[in-house]
Amino acid sequence: MYLKTEEEIELIRESSLLVGKTLAEVAKRVAPGVTSLELDAIAEEFILDNGGVPGFKGLYDFPNTLCTSLNAQVVHGIPSKKPLEDGDIISVDCGVLKNEFYGDVAYTFEVGEVSSEVKALLDTTKRCLLAGIEAAKAGNRIGDIGFAVQEEAERNGYGVVRELVGHGLGKKLHEEPQVPNYGRRGQGVKLKEGLVIAIEPMINMGKRNVKQDEDGWTIVTADGLPSAHFEHDIVVRKGGAEVLSTHQFVEEVLNKKVN
Repeated sequence: MYLKTEEEIELIRESSLLVGKTLAEVAKRVAPGVTSLELDAIAEEFILDNGGVPGFKGLYDFPNTLCTSLNAQVVHGIPSKKPLEDGDIISVDCGVLKNEFYGDVAYTFEVGEVSSEVKALLDTTKRCLLAGIEAAKAGNRIGDIGFAVQEEAERNGYGVVRELVGHGLGKKLHEEPQVPNYGRRGQGVKLKEGLVIAIEPMINMGKRNVKQDEDGWTIVTADGLPSAHFEHDIVVRKGGAEVLSTHQFVEEVLNKKVN
């Protein structure tokens, strides 16, 4: 685990903000009838036009720029030619490499009109992310982050995926330490100022259990119920975490669509 200098933190912020802007471009096009492959092409072009390189494409042999995970797919979904349908949700996870540093952000989008149950899942997953971020301050431990996420999810009756975790972030997309979304207070690695991590709750409407699809990538809920996923990149500070990424660009686009 290496702690970042202020210069390195600024470079990670730049990469993370490019991911946020890329997801906003995707947000403009999320609608029934659009395919996740079309969204993937939009993201790749935007990243390249803005001086970045898609962070996922080719990494561990992943074939695309985006991970697009639909409904019961939790994460690592491969973009396809299947059109999105009204009532779907799609988690879009995107990574960028720029100036030798990675940014890594995810957002789960509603496609058309989704059910109130699905909206509640998305709202809780966002709150889980905020709870995890709040716990990520210098002097706390990794278990404090996981505990905060888990408590928020489980008191709302949802399952917390355990097999996949957040992670350190820097010149590699996945660095130490691992950042689980469950845990016990006061357990695990001590959080120090300058540690940059990606916090990414994956919360299931039903049970926490997941399985891998036949494509060797996509993780799906074992019970077939929907799953939501939101992710931010943060740096640990003494008074509390500083969020380096943003969902603001995405939410501006979504608010315009509604109004």
